[in-house]
Amino acid sequence: MPSPATSDPDLDHAFAALGDPVRRALVSRLARGEATVGELAEPFDLTPQAISHHVGVLRRCGLVEQRRDGTRRPCRLRVDQLALLGAWIDDQRRAWNDRLDALDAHLGGRTDPR
Repeated sequence: MPSPATSDPDLDHAFAALGDPVRRALVSRLARGEATVGELAEPFDLTPQAISHHVGVLRRCGLVEQRRDGTRRPCRLRVDQLALLGAWIDDQRRAWNDRLDALDAHLGGRTDPR
């Protein structure tokens, strides 16, 4: 297992981007399908420019991509990049479950509660 000091810049940027509730909501929306910035802005009390900024953050960390479709620029979620975050979380969950199982086994051998 890598040391805690080891850091993956892509993961760091993606997790930092997802620290914002608007960006998490945008990712949730894009999980349902492509949308333009204007469509993404509809449920928010934010300007399309503000949503565009959030989309830019998600693009730079690799979670979202945009393509040209005539005058439209639909955004779509990069599920492969999201899967990398999920894999990292799963690895952490497994490591902590192993540690907790070892602690439980260690504590289970004691008869004195102190």
